[in-house]
Amino acid sequence: CNMGVGRLVVVAPENCDLKRIMALATHAAIEVVEEMSCHDRLQDALAPFNYVVGTTARRGGQRQRVFAPDQMAQRLIPISQANQVALLFGPEDRGLTNEEIRLCHQLVTIPTAPFSSLNLAQAVMVLCYELFKTGVAPPQAVTPRLATRFELDGMYAQIKDLLVRINYIQPENPDYWMGKLRHLFTRIQLRAGDVSIIRGVGRQIDWYAGKCYRDGAGGAAPPPALADKAGEQD
Repeated sequence: CNMGVGRLVVVAPENCDLKRIMALATHAAIEVVEEMSCHDRLQDALAPFNYVVGTTARRGGQRQRVFAPDQMAQRLIPISQANQVALLFGPEDRGLTNEEIRLCHQLVTIPTAPFSSLNLAQAVMVLCYELFKTGVAPPQAVTPRLATRFELDGMYAQIKDLLVRINYIQPENPDYWMGKLRHLFTRIQLRAGDVSIIRGVGRQIDWYAGKCYRDGAGGAAPPPALADKAGEQD
């Protein structure tokens, strides 16, 4: 709380002893603990947020584009003016999984000497300090409201259902292609209005595909072949 961050969300805590936490909390932090929210699923915890920054000490795979704390803060302050932003920290012993990383818009890592392990409190303090330091600078251009995690998840569910039904992606393994689409839309940083447009287009495609089916295809072209996984590159 001494860095100006006052909202704490905890996911699937193993031993959330509020009495013990309150006993250890400073007077200024008691309000943060009292208003802390707990969720069983990460998706539920992130649902109201428009932008999610994940923390990682590892590189490679899905963790290619990773920012330093000061770079993260410079990008985040304009976004935070009109959007709810979450800093996502993994468990101290293992960090965030690849599945959890896919829920993030941006990744940040704290540069260290070869021994890169930091405890959770240290990592939280470093990132919050960078945000506080950057936030006291003159205001930058405001980023308009982005789609929340809840809005994005609804869009992805609709797209997956539609692409399976029009025979574009394999129904046995839709997550491979959905991962690529998630990565694409995450880079774009969709606004709430963008999601509404995409979902509207999806509904129209769904309606037309259903009409063609009901009309017995009526000379319409056959559905496209299944996407060739081997022919695509990241």
